[in-house]
Amino acid sequence: MNAPVIIDDQQENASRHGRERLVVIGNGMAGCRAVEEILGRDADRYAITIFGAEPRVNYDRIMLSPVLAGDKSFEEIIINDQSWYDDNGIELVSGDAIIAIKREAKEVVSASGRVTPYDRLLIATGSDPFIIPVPGHKLPGVITFRDLDDVDKMLTAAEAGGNVVVIGGGLLGLEAAHGLSLRGMQVTVLHLMPTLMERQLDEAAGFLLRSELERRGQTIITQADTAEILGDSHVTGVKLKDGTEIDADLVVMAVGIKPSINLAKLAELEVERGIVVDDDMVTSDPAILAVGECVQHRGACYGLVAPLWEMCRALADFMTSNPSGYVGSVTATKLKVSGINLFSAGDFSGGDDTEDIVMRDASRGVYKRVVVKGNQLIGAVLYGDTADGSWYFDLLKRQEDISDIREALIFGQAFASGGATLDPDSAVAALSPDAEICGCNGVTKGQVVSCIDGGAGDLDSVRAGCKASASCGSCTGLVESLLSLSLGDDYGGARTVTPMCKCTSFTHEDVRRNILEKELKSIPQVMQELHWTTADGCASCRPALNYYLLCAWPTEHEEDPQSRFVNERMHANIQKDGTYSVVPRMWGGITTPNELRAIADAADKYEARLVKVTGGQRLDIFGIKKEDLPLIWADLNAAGMVSGHAYGKALRTVKTCVGSEWCRFGTQDSTGLGIKAEQMTWGSWMPHKFKIAVSGCPRNCAEASIKDLGIICVDSGYELSVGGNGGIHLRGTDFLCKVETEEQALEYIAAFIQLYREEARYLDRTAPWVERVGMDYIKGRIVEDEAGRKKLQKRFLFAQSVHQKDPWAERVAGAEGHLHKHIAEIRPFAVLEPA
Repeated sequence: MNAPVIIDDQQENASRHGRERLVVIGNGMAGCRAVEEILGRDADRYAITIFGAEPRVNYDRIMLSPVLAGDKSFEEIIINDQSWYDDNGIELVSGDAIIAIKREAKEVVSASGRVTPYDRLLIATGSDPFIIPVPGHKLPGVITFRDLDDVDKMLTAAEAGGNVVVIGGGLLGLEAAHGLSLRGMQVTVLHLMPTLMERQLDEAAGFLLRSELERRGQTIITQADTAEILGDSHVTGVKLKDGTEIDADLVVMAVGIKPSINLAKLAELEVERGIVVDDDMVTSDPAILAVGECVQHRGACYGLVAPLWEMCRALADFMTSNPSGYVGSVTATKLKVSGINLFSAGDFSGGDDTEDIVMRDASRGVYKRVVVKGNQLIGAVLYGDTADGSWYFDLLKRQEDISDIREALIFGQAFASGGATLDPDSAVAALSPDAEICGCNGVTKGQVVSCIDGGAGDLDSVRAGCKASASCGSCTGLVESLLSLSLGDDYGGARTVTPMCKCTSFTHEDVRRNILEKELKSIPQVMQELHWTTADGCASCRPALNYYLLCAWPTEHEEDPQSRFVNERMHANIQKDGTYSVVPRMWGGITTPNELRAIADAADKYEARLVKVTGGQRLDIFGIKKEDLPLIWADLNAAGMVSGHAYGKALRTVKTCVGSEWCRFGTQDSTGLGIKAEQMTWGSWMPHKFKIAVSGCPRNCAEASIKDLGIICVDSGYELSVGGNGGIHLRGTDFLCKVETEEQALEYIAAFIQLYREEARYLDRTAPWVERVGMDYIKGRIVEDEAGRKKLQKRFLFAQSVHQKDPWAERVAGAEGHLHKHIAEIRPFAVLEPA
């Protein structure tokens, strides 16, 4: 080792001030969780230094799959940011791996040459991915899936598209395959065994899982034994031992993990498969402890997160003089692939002394199997309906006698309890204190209740206090039930983030995230999956859900016309006298004599009472009877005019001035750009109405500075600004950027609209949305991230390819003709004779 030697003064000072020096090797989930547990018991006992090999703060490694899938950003999976280290007086040394432990001197040495003394040392080095040593495994393009750097590599590869082969059909491999599939790559999964996730699933559940993944476009090859990875300077394919060759631009090796023990070996600690520890997580050296995936306890090594949390609690108890002892873990598994409900726990390998109880519901895609030995549940596999997973897991861990409920066991907790627990809150109340509520963070019911008893009064407080539901959020309903049970009437569901409506505890953002993650395509499906508290929703949530589904799945969602406001259902604006007004589109505010004649003829024919020029340079025809709407639309369509969407949460108008063609001051062809912008954006559904304006010079005759998106032409190009509102709350636009060409302007317009469509809450105008997220964020997404901007533009144009059609034409065709019929008959109330 040639690195310079640097003596760590901080730990020396700590020692002089009477605090024990604790050095942690590993800034991952186990290391930091152990520190959290210690701080929770005795915050002043140790002077703590944490070394991390990665150059970043502590993050949730099990949420890398959602990051890969694009459902979360890195910032959203950070567990402890820098302020946590600072607030707790913890020195974080990131990007500087420990390379040696000097046990006699009680010092560790980092790669940079830093020497740090300790009184107690905690090893939490986790695990390393296993690499199959086949020819070609070191080729560029062959990667693992273990940390954020791996995710970044995959994302970079996915930018170019192409084929990816994922070797390993276990939990991690399938999550990688799912993420890369969502990123647009053609995915082939190779699995050595006959059944996917064979350690967690039986054959039947594995078949259902495989069928679902193949339905999503993935190619699954089981009993696939990799012989060679092909390529010269970069991977080009994978060859199997049966001679099959599969093209690949990227190969992800996800065949398992092994405890990271090299450092412990060099220090001559007792090591077998992992670092050997006792029940207090102490290694063969009394001053050195170890925790997490790197350890071996009672012969077992664990690769799931729940055992890590239990180890950390036992370790913290021991290090704060109250040893409790770790006795091993019973584990359960959930697959983090959107829209696939899968749960398994315990031993389901079967045998002569066990008995299977199985239920299949093919029409619902549900498969349940519980394995009973004697009078105890020893294993459970659930596919399609995992609502009772926590209950089965609790029975299993507690080794309860199930003889009294054996007949109804397979039907779940409600039936097994004689129907007494149809109320979901009652079902949660029946769980034992050590029942696991949050699998991601290993939080039990008792810990959630303790957190609530300690003052947490809403979901956000619980998430902050004990982390329950703070990761994937699938246990949010359970946590809220515990809040309701613990606080009674004092729990009003009041969250610092307002729920979407009274029908759900989810926020708008939660709902949109779940629609994507769970691939929900219809309103009933959303309400079912997200546990809506009302049967059919309300006037607030139904239009919002309809929009969110439309935006998320342009070609696949189930449109619900009854969840639109009346103006959108009728494709016209209802006025206070019960008649309607219609607005044909005039591209960029330009019209022709023929169009004017058609409008005038229609106004005469259907006895319009008023024709008015709108503020957006269109003609609004007032006083049209409901039953005449299809007829006037037919006439306007026949004249070549389409709907102006003046009634909808949609692109309304693109207002222009005459620009350089006619105006003495005009610098660019503002009318031409306005027409192009309107022809690109018309028909696009939005969270609220949306208006664009293009002014030919800074005199701004089109009033671009108070529109949702304004363009002001200048000599050197086009200045774009956003978030304007000329309504009740007047707001000027914020400058977004300046571009040089019309083509660039159209690209930025499409990208901004799509970002607004994807992230604003329903009924948010751009003005409040811009103020909420901030211009720095919007510039970061639109201006600074070129690749991201182009993706937004691409998604917008794809949605337009589906939605850019004239709703009037469909109405004229009679698809919704029933909406124009008179109410069948109005009968007067019967006159009651006085008694």
